[in-house]
Amino acid sequence: MKNWKKFALTSASVVALAATLAACSSLTGEKKSSAKSEDGKTVIKMYQIGDKPDNLDKLLENANKIIEKKTGVKLDIQYIGWGEYGDKMNVMVQSGENFDIAFAQNYVINAQKGAYADLTDLYKKEGKELYKSLDPAYIKGNTVNGKLYAVPVNANITSAQHFAFNGPLLEKYGIDVSNVNSYEDLEAALKTIKEKAPETTPFAINKDFVPSENFDYPVTNELPFVIDLKGDATKVVNRYEVPRFVEHLKTLHKYYQAGYIPQDVATSDTSYDLQTDTWFVREETVGPADYGNSLLSRVANRNITIRPFIDFYKKNQTAQVANFIISNTSKNKEKAMEVLNVLNTDKELLNGLVYGPEGENWEKVAGKEDRVKVLKPYNGNTHMSGWNTGNNWLLYLNENVTDEQVAESKKTLAEAKESPALGFNFNTEPVKSEITAVINTVKQYSAAINTGTVDPEVEIPKLMDKLKSEGAYDKVLKELQKQYDEFLASKK
Repeated sequence: MKNWKKFALTSASVVALAATLAACSSLTGEKKSSAKSEDGKTVIKMYQIGDKPDNLDKLLENANKIIEKKTGVKLDIQYIGWGEYGDKMNVMVQSGENFDIAFAQNYVINAQKGAYADLTDLYKKEGKELYKSLDPAYIKGNTVNGKLYAVPVNANITSAQHFAFNGPLLEKYGIDVSNVNSYEDLEAALKTIKEKAPETTPFAINKDFVPSENFDYPVTNELPFVIDLKGDATKVVNRYEVPRFVEHLKTLHKYYQAGYIPQDVATSDTSYDLQTDTWFVREETVGPADYGNSLLSRVANRNITIRPFIDFYKKNQTAQVANFIISNTSKNKEKAMEVLNVLNTDKELLNGLVYGPEGENWEKVAGKEDRVKVLKPYNGNTHMSGWNTGNNWLLYLNENVTDEQVAESKKTLAEAKESPALGFNFNTEPVKSEITAVINTVKQYSAAINTGTVDPEVEIPKLMDKLKSEGAYDKVLKELQKQYDEFLASKK
């Protein structure tokens, strides 16, 4: 599942991307120190993205009973907020600050620059059990110049964009969405909500929204360059020149004019609480580890009906969605890998973090193996999120997950295709200043175009004229295509 906080990470990452590209690449790692606890135990320092759980001390106290027994060290997790993480991590990386583990930021670029430790050999010993548990696509998608620098959270190696509908509103107004398979199919439902529930936002999006298609983004979606998985997947193209993408933009503009999309959307940071009726439909990224609508419904504390409209693919984006890295400044790399190994292989440990304290946040369902019932305190800020903590396939299943959803999850994993670009990690160094220039130009137009605020048939030509007149665009495109050609040739 991708909630709004996860989605906001995209824009934060782009800001950090531009800063990283422009920053000095000299990482000396001279600021090294080793932390110790009061009892003299080595403490592994981890930076995590998001909101700090209110009971973090208790979660870590319980977790460290297992971690210390298995590794001989303790884990300290420090949270940095969603809006701050990109900037703060970029400063820490560039200054060579000492830390052990962190949620990866601009993974490929920082790995290429030497900020992250090479884990290739550590996987052979300290991370051996963890390595065996990973889908091979995680290895392909995180290999940079022949080496591995990431410990990915084993979860949704494949995912697809879904429309997520607010269940109580569907029921209240008798709306049938069983035939909704595209943006264009949303119109009748949006019209009904606009007329019958004018206080509700029909299509809940904000300024960071980019329409979804069967594209693979070789760098970032703030750049217009894509690999069209339904077209010639050997070519890098501009999404604004793909006819079906332009049709989606025209549809969104129609919806904007009809009032189905917030009128201030191009500048709005508004988020929409899953548990309220402030929204009718939104986009969510759903993968097999979410078991259909079960995770969304549990988080929302209400029924959420989902409809997929993009195919399931294994891509770099899915392989890198939740990576942890070990800093090159760490003096405890082997122990840091041991900690990551335990986090991703010890069932008791992981469930205690993601569900919270047993007996308080959850209890096992009698007679059903690995099924749990969440209790009222779980709905508070009393546990960690599953998508960026550890191996999701070790998590207990909530009682609302059906046998049919489990079977469908296995089927999805087995049938998901690999993108031809899986494993292609673009080396930005030859065109780093040009990438920054293209991002800055695209930003002048993209929010208004992508959200339907303006007529795409009028504004896209303006954007393309400006891009092609500046020179940077063609240089980046040519370098991308050159490296992609070399990557494809290496696979033959």
